[in-house]
Amino acid sequence: MTQDKLKQFQKKDKSILVSGNNLNKIHFMLYSKSAEYAIQTMIYLSENPSDKPVMIATIAESYNIPYNFLAKIVQTLVKRRLVVTKRGRNGGINLARKSNNIYLNEIVDAIDGPPPEKELCAIGLDLCDDETPCPLHNQWKPIRKSIRAMLTRESLEELAHRVINKRKIMHPD
Repeated sequence: MTQDKLKQFQKKDKSILVSGNNLNKIHFMLYSKSAEYAIQTMIYLSENPSDKPVMIATIAESYNIPYNFLAKIVQTLVKRRLVVTKRGRNGGINLARKSNNIYLNEIVDAIDGPPPEKELCAIGLDLCDDETPCPLHNQWKPIRKSIRAMLTRESLEELAHRVINKRKIMHPD
């Protein structure tokens, strides 16, 4: 796929992420890049529990997230009462609740909004439901429900522990 064709494709479908410059690696996302950054931010705060607030710039640098973009995401997380802020010289952000009481669906919904009343078609057709299914509808419907259920029962604490374990496996120092 050429760069021009890829750009046209991306403009038509915002649910596609191109990894780096490798055009052969196209990943279909389950939620927006903003929600991904929000989850990463919440994982960082869960992994580094402290009474001392964490600066947004520290998280942005750690995950290579543009600072201004992350600052806007954090504003939304504050409005949804998932994080709290402290102003001033020693200011920053902390989790608003214990990480075992924050679930992934709360984070995704805070950023992307609640799931649509009418589910979107897996292949982008305008009309796709149980009465007029697309070719993938019957396979995609239970997957979509399973993903939503997983996001609902997966706590931030559990996810952060698994991220820590993955890092230990990847870097056994």
